[in-house]
Amino acid sequence: MRYLLLLLPLWVFGQEADLQSGPMLGYSEQREVLIWVQTTGPAEVTVAYWAEGEADPSFTSTIQTAAATAYTAKLVADQVSPGTTYEYYVMLNGEVVSLPYPTRFTTQPTWGWRSEPPDFTVALGSCTYVNEPRYDRPGPGYGSEYEIFETIDSLHPDLMIWLGDNMYLREPDWYTRTGYFHRYTHTRSLPEMQPLLARTFHYATWDDHDYGPNDSDGSWIRKKLAKETFDLFWGNLTSGLPGNGGITSTFRYVDTDFFLLDNRSFRTPNGMLRETGKTLLGETQLEWLIQSLIFSDSPWKMVCIGGQVLNTYRGAETYNGLAPEEREYLLRRITEENISGVVFLTGDRHHTVLSSLELPNGNRIYDLTISSLTAGTGSSRDEENALRVAGTLLVEHNFGVLTFSGPLSERELAVRVYGTDGVLRWERVLER
Repeated sequence: MRYLLLLLPLWVFGQEADLQSGPMLGYSEQREVLIWVQTTGPAEVTVAYWAEGEADPSFTSTIQTAAATAYTAKLVADQVSPGTTYEYYVMLNGEVVSLPYPTRFTTQPTWGWRSEPPDFTVALGSCTYVNEPRYDRPGPGYGSEYEIFETIDSLHPDLMIWLGDNMYLREPDWYTRTGYFHRYTHTRSLPEMQPLLARTFHYATWDDHDYGPNDSDGSWIRKKLAKETFDLFWGNLTSGLPGNGGITSTFRYVDTDFFLLDNRSFRTPNGMLRETGKTLLGETQLEWLIQSLIFSDSPWKMVCIGGQVLNTYRGAETYNGLAPEEREYLLRRITEENISGVVFLTGDRHHTVLSSLELPNGNRIYDLTISSLTAGTGSSRDEENALRVAGTLLVEHNFGVLTFSGPLSERELAVRVYGTDGVLRWERVLER
């Protein structure tokens, strides 16, 4: 209940602002790391950080939090060296915030031309629902098993990618800045989430529920507010393609390129009766993705998107159901350009499953759906997906962990899926 108490007005606690949520680690580069913090009211926020074993700290710039930006602050640690572990703490109004867990981060290493790429792990998940009975539908709470975030933290992944529906906007939230700020704050303040936020680098894309109403698309009148709030609460390296809007982004971790796609801002309505010209990504984003995949020299190319790409089922907001022509064009271009190592990382469906497709040129591509973290789980999912890999359907709260290992010329990608209890449910090693 602590996160509910933290949403009470500031005057309840006196005049001094407190830590609302975070710290959260955002992007990680060799010379910069972003640290995100939210306070309960106006405050001056600074982060002190120092290399393990050293005594003298460096400090980020100081940011004054304000209501107009949901009392959030993004602090950049820019006095760091590659491949170095740092401890850090947050200061509010000049006072150190005491946390019940250690906080540290390790910058990306410089390895090219010097050694083989180091191994690293990536946690994956989608669909995080945190109950708030006053605004939830009547009946049992839709969210549960919040301890899954403590389980993820116990595995110490290097980074985590949130694959959409990272919080669930409710009906009172949809049309106002107050509503968006409240919902994002409410979910981000979950106590079980805090250690994971503070010790793992986090990247995100969205799906419909953290963008707008259920199944919302490019016509959503509050899409600008949706982007504004997303950008305030997440620490991606970039947000949106030049002149195109949306939240599309990309980053590289060690040897691997990750592409964070926007499947909502440019989407045609699901119910549009016209059969041709339907789109999920839009022309600008689609062509950017294809060109970026061509340019990438990454052994594995990880395309992160809120909904399923390969599933052949023509329903439930799959790519094949909404925009089959655009999907076919994307797959054809991947084949024509002989792009190898493509893996779509997807969410939305409230079940986990691996789909696999061999392209006409012999390359194999995958769609790994990981869902859900805490939102209600689906049915047995006996839908017809011709590309489903046997033994990978899982209908319970779960998360995934990707392990990238081995020399650059033989880079191996292993997928492991765990339940809330941390017990392994299934694993596969992907082949290109």
